[in-house]
Amino acid sequence: MAALCGPLKKNNVETTKGKIEREVIDELLVTIPTGTVKMRDDRTKETWSVEIDSFKLSKFPITQEIYEAVTNENPSTFAGEKLPVETITWIDAVHFCNALSESLGKDKCYTIDLTTESIIFNSKANGFRLPTEAEWQFACQAGTEEIRHGELIKIAWFKENSNNRTQEVGQKIPNNWGLYDMLGNVWEWCSDIYDESVYGSYRIFRGGGWCDRERSVMATTRRRSHPFSFKIDDLGFRIAINLKK
Repeated sequence: MAALCGPLKKNNVETTKGKIEREVIDELLVTIPTGTVKMRDDRTKETWSVEIDSFKLSKFPITQEIYEAVTNENPSTFAGEKLPVETITWIDAVHFCNALSESLGKDKCYTIDLTTESIIFNSKANGFRLPTEAEWQFACQAGTEEIRHGELIKIAWFKENSNNRTQEVGQKIPNNWGLYDMLGNVWEWCSDIYDESVYGSYRIFRGGGWCDRERSVMATTRRRSHPFSFKIDDLGFRIAINLKK
């Protein structure tokens, strides 16, 4: 698979718990420019705009190979090094971000109290984090306002072509900013709370998964669920990091 040659080969990823080569992560990250994204909630019909600062985002969802190298665990339903890690709660994804930050000598973005299930997010920390949903949508649309960057069957794994399971990352056509699998394969957790007044601590995930029909696999589709308990075999994540200032 040409998209993964080099930085994600097995012999380039240390499998000792908490250890991963910095070059693997550096090669994984794509710089996203500054800009503005138009958001919409189909439930409330609310629309709003968000200014986006430049940041870095992983070009693929986090794979099982990388997840296991950092955590020494693999919760996935479908096993495979280059498959996206899935069956992941939001808190699992956040723990991974903190562990990766610690491994590479960066400040953690999340402070977690498991007793009270409270999370403090430091958006200014230099460590790894989940993208905000505005960042995610902006990156997915790659500076456009389109719901997809091409014909869905060519850019995404979804119900029609997935063979009822996840597929190796990086096989479909990327968007204009070099990001793969933003749509389909697995939904992706974002940092944000959805609507605290209605749903409490529910967190957002975006992008559609391998078992979704075409109508659900769009850059603008928003879903949400419980951050500590919800996990399913078409839900994973990708990582973001602030640019140095």
